[in-house]
Amino acid sequence: MTEIQPSAPLVFRWQEARIAAIAPVTARVKSFRLAVAFADGYRAGQHVDVRLTAQDGYQAQRSYSIASAPDGSGTIELMVEGLEDGEVSGYFFDVAAVGDVIELRGPIGGSFSWDAPDGGPLLLVGGGSGVVPLLSMLRRRALAAPDLPALLIYSTRTRTEAIALAELEARHRDEPGFTLVLAVTREAGGRRIGSDTVAAALASLGSPTRVFVCGANPFVSAASNHLVAAGLARGVIRTERFGG
Repeated sequence: MTEIQPSAPLVFRWQEARIAAIAPVTARVKSFRLAVAFADGYRAGQHVDVRLTAQDGYQAQRSYSIASAPDGSGTIELMVEGLEDGEVSGYFFDVAAVGDVIELRGPIGGSFSWDAPDGGPLLLVGGGSGVVPLLSMLRRRALAAPDLPALLIYSTRTRTEAIALAELEARHRDEPGFTLVLAVTREAGGRRIGSDTVAAALASLGSPTRVFVCGANPFVSAASNHLVAAGLARGVIRTERFGG
């Protein structure tokens, strides 16, 4: 769902993807299952470029993180937020129907991706829709490395806006070695991710060998600074940013 700026020109070819299923995630976010040829050949955390072409030839393009993990279904999942004046997200949220065919290319992204051989412990930090590629990593962990220690710090404005919260809380309850730390910023008693949050997470998880941070630019900068101040080397921290 993470909508970021279009990727720089790449060698990946554009290909067709058919919408196989649509489901609500939150009031502002929908899930789209897309049947596409590479569905079982990508890494958790990667993204795709989506291109729409109007009848007059006008094209709009955006990048979206993949929420799913390779599972043999022949599909990938995108989570798209309906943004005001969003050309691509507007189509997805207001027009798209099961059976529609769109163009996409990918999977894209090498450093911001994870698979079981990469190991852990795994520390994930997401803000808002930045949780989507991290959700992909957690889903992959559950399939391929369920004993790997992992912790997700997830910052969201309200619980109702939190993406896949029921799934994340179920994983926290049922999966040994996984911990969810939820920071709700705009509800009574809310809090932002700070040095105390990071310190408590590291005390619980231990020293992570893989760290991924995703969200809007200010969030990623602040979270990364807290991680470095807590003693983590910048070289182990991978970031993905979107928006302003």
